[in-house]
Amino acid sequence: MELPHGVLPFPIIEVRFKNGRKDFFRTQIPELYIQGDVVAVEASPGHDIGVVSLSGELVRFQLKKRNIKADDPTIKTVYRKAKQLDIEKWQSARELEEPTMFKARQIAQSLKLQMKISDVEYQGDKTKAVFYYTADDRVDFRELIKLLAEEFRIRVEMRQIGARQEASRLGGIGSCGRELCCSTWLTDFRSVTTSAARYQQLSLNPIKLAGQCGKLKCCLNYELDSYLDAIKDFPTHNEKIQTQKGIAFHQKTDIFRRILWYSYADDPSNFIALSVERVKFLIDANKEGVVPESLIDEVALKKLKVEKLPDFENVVGQDSLTRFDHANKSKKKKKKKKPFDKPVVQQAGADKPLANPGEPAKINRPRPQANQNKPPQAAAPGKAPLPPRAAGTVAKGNLPGNKLQGTGNKPQGQQPRPQGEARNNNRRPRPQGPRPEGGPPKNNNEAQ
Repeated sequence: MELPHGVLPFPIIEVRFKNGRKDFFRTQIPELYIQGDVVAVEASPGHDIGVVSLSGELVRFQLKKRNIKADDPTIKTVYRKAKQLDIEKWQSARELEEPTMFKARQIAQSLKLQMKISDVEYQGDKTKAVFYYTADDRVDFRELIKLLAEEFRIRVEMRQIGARQEASRLGGIGSCGRELCCSTWLTDFRSVTTSAARYQQLSLNPIKLAGQCGKLKCCLNYELDSYLDAIKDFPTHNEKIQTQKGIAFHQKTDIFRRILWYSYADDPSNFIALSVERVKFLIDANKEGVVPESLIDEVALKKLKVEKLPDFENVVGQDSLTRFDHANKSKKKKKKKKPFDKPVVQQAGADKPLANPGEPAKINRPRPQANQNKPPQAAAPGKAPLPPRAAGTVAKGNLPGNKLQGTGNKPQGQQPRPQGEARNNNRRPRPQGPRPEGGPPKNNNEAQ
């Protein structure tokens, strides 16, 4: 966004270094630097290399959040944008950090110091290195500094950090499946106590409540204020309720549903759900010397209905890993068509009833056969009449493998066959003698 006319850009930028470490630097030309630029900034001694993480008016809000004044003289200055030679020297210094850390651990172990060197950060000009360590007690590392300076030929600075700061520098994935809050966005580490877990009705299990740093998780404080506001009007858990059936004591609490469960001393496994108002009424009655008959009468028990939380329902089969296999099988299966059941038709006058009442009966008449007492066809004018076929003869079109041919399929110009002449003069003569076994039939009558 463009600034209003006559307003100068904010002269301070925010620069990020290794493992999310950030600092503010003053510049004479603030519009020259934008987010992502590699810059050379002032250090003590020498210079350091970092990346611009924020510029413009947003830096003003960050300074206000950290209670830093814009005219603070301790704010260092920006020299220039980093040159290629500066970037190459800075990258070579970053490559030396890991072997330096392992070597420093060996030296500290040889001196039998109760400390753990967790990280090493080189300065951009390779003249200084900061060694971050954690320790439970005070450590005298004067001899360690001398050995490190002689080994690496640099200025050595030892900086003690806590377990939370160590986890934020190293990073990792939490039990929630996301990156650690301390290494991404959390800047201040507030103290977390076990009372935060008690207010939220959590079991005091150190394995589940502890983070990667070994301390209680920072996320226990996120919803603590909501729980504290919800239990302001709740009765204390230590107060017991006296009834004619016996003494009842508190078992558990559902804060957001405002329900408390009580049970009698002689039957601790039978939980009775009571509202907060009912528990207050019973406690006030005991203070006045009134002993009720029971925690809740049967009429009120029917009226008090604990709302059941909605459970997950598998509506469309999202949780099934083989749901697509079933879908494919259902698509492949085709519905078989049932054969059409023809009604059984009986002749009229039969004793059995018809299949379809109300419809006329169909009579199955026998079909006339082709060559039974068929009268001779009349010959066309100009043509000789055909002789009648003798019994036992078969038409040419009815031979096996031949198609039926009518008179309309005869080629043009073909003369009618005179009486007594053979049907086909070009037919190969059949062999005489007995037919071999397994051979083809002589005619259709024999085949039948």
